[in-house]
Amino acid sequence: MDTTASFPAPSRSDDGRARLRRLAVATVAWASAYGGLQAYWRIVGLPGKMSPVDDDLTVFSGWPAVALCAAAVLLALGLSRPGAGRVPGIPLLLGAVGISGTLVVAATPLLLDVVGALLPGLGIGFYPLGALSRLGCLGVAALLTMLALRYRRMPGLGCPGCGRTAPTAHLRAATPRWAYAAAYLAVLGWLLRVLAQVAVGMDAVPFAGGASLLLFEVGFVLAGVLLPLALVHGWGRVWPRWVLGLAGGRVPRWLVLGPAMGVSGGLLAYFGSTLVTMVYERLNGRRAFASEQGLDLPEAFFWVAIPAYVLWGLGLAVAAYSHYHRTRAACPACHA
Repeated sequence: MDTTASFPAPSRSDDGRARLRRLAVATVAWASAYGGLQAYWRIVGLPGKMSPVDDDLTVFSGWPAVALCAAAVLLALGLSRPGAGRVPGIPLLLGAVGISGTLVVAATPLLLDVVGALLPGLGIGFYPLGALSRLGCLGVAALLTMLALRYRRMPGLGCPGCGRTAPTAHLRAATPRWAYAAAYLAVLGWLLRVLAQVAVGMDAVPFAGGASLLLFEVGFVLAGVLLPLALVHGWGRVWPRWVLGLAGGRVPRWLVLGPAMGVSGGLLAYFGSTLVTMVYERLNGRRAFASEQGLDLPEAFFWVAIPAYVLWGLGLAVAAYSHYHRTRAACPACHA
């Protein structure tokens, strides 16, 4: 697509390039520092137990993490000079998306860190140094993603105001059927996960009781039922009558969208990578989940529960995508 003919030229391209360079410098610095730390730990050893399985990252711990950081540095250098090199913009953007996504997968145990820190009564182990390492890994992914988004706004690539390379105004119309389908698929995934738990017994997973468990269960229901439906129904944008003091007012956009993006991203990264591991283990003739940490559940439970989590995350992500476009303001540059 000829983006130079579709979008107006930016009025302050020099400022845009300056912001791009600053983001590139921050990305190179952070990725170099974190990659150096990972290399140091591989040489001298980890400073202690950093997760239930010792390693601080999953799948890509150790030297693979160093390699990912090196790739992030090279991509940041390429993205810092749009149009200056021989590498076209699209491969650079695809590379940034791929490396960022891989880094997010590596940092997925951070999801357990958050739950363990906020709800200590559940008995989920919390490893502060490991959590900081995972935050560092996620920081590389976040900076590289922001750099790629800024790169898209450069002349000749996308809209200078929003970075879009194709019209999206049609997504701001009424909620499409596919968004409703996605939201209800998310609820179905949540329900399948609950039914899997019921099938093996509610006491099969030894969580501690008390207020932490109650808060976890409330959040579990809200994230699995209320949140997906709020993304596609009107009461997710305008407070319904039964909400005293707020009825008729606009629901803050990010009050719904923020949790939806966070939950869907966490579910897809954590349980998506878990599902891939399960398939790999089965293809090699091994049990998908070995009995460990006091859990002695049938393997069939995991083949229902883990795909259910993935379905929940996928549905939530698609519904959030629709909600994002329906609630955003039009871009002042391209009016999309």
